[in-house]
Amino acid sequence: MTTPPPKGPKKPFRPFSKPGKPFKGRGGRVLREPAPEFATGTVLLYGWHTVSEALRNKDRRIRLLLATENGAKRLDEEGIAHQATIVPVRDIDRRLAATPDAVHQGLFAEADALDPPHLDTMPAEGVLLLLDQITDPHNVGAIVRSAAAFGVKAIVTTNRHSPEATGVLAKSASGGLEHVPFVTVQNLSRAMTELKDRGFQVIGLDSEGETDLDAVTLREPVALVLGAEGKGLRQLTRDTCDTLARIDMPGAIKSLNVSNAAALALYAVTTRLGLRR
Repeated sequence: MTTPPPKGPKKPFRPFSKPGKPFKGRGGRVLREPAPEFATGTVLLYGWHTVSEALRNKDRRIRLLLATENGAKRLDEEGIAHQATIVPVRDIDRRLAATPDAVHQGLFAEADALDPPHLDTMPAEGVLLLLDQITDPHNVGAIVRSAAAFGVKAIVTTNRHSPEATGVLAKSASGGLEHVPFVTVQNLSRAMTELKDRGFQVIGLDSEGETDLDAVTLREPVALVLGAEGKGLRQLTRDTCDTLARIDMPGAIKSLNVSNAAALALYAVTTRLGLRR
């Protein structure tokens, strides 16, 4: 048996460009200085709707924007001002390596989180959504998207047991984070009591609620409370609601995914309150 020859030394890493010369991406466009690594505490945004809406938001501070040539071209065609660093698609893929199946559509940004309002500064009007320990970022992101579509004034979550408004959540929200503020509170039931004192009608959505949502007498402002998948509303949350309402379904399956339930409830409530005109 022949012994294979010993392996030689590894080839040294060669940079994409010669020292002192800038690296050119596809199409010959010159890149600026190498992009920094993720900054601690920043929000990660990727995907067309997510990044383009962030760029349109004057209150959103973008720290870093990476775009492929096609991504930058689309921003230009839409008239969205930007200062993107043009990179090959693999550079954005590498940034999102820890997020399987991330669809970035040639756009990636690091940004500062938006300043959250305080609960007591929210006007007593329209509809609020309160999330009782919903931790799945896909579900919360989908809820944010529906909230933006139906003009929800704010989403209230707890400091603990809720996902950060970044990455997967931001992508699932499809730009909704720029339109619906997040209010974080220490104690959800205490926040509910405060809202009730300010005139909000607090309605908990529960598959075993005592009445159908369509039969509840509504008055503005309304706070809809949603519970986590499987667990639903916690007991103290249930006890603090003015009403526990269910959404009666005509089919064989009587319950919905929480994000679907949120969209359906928002449609019903905003229609009956005349908020969709």
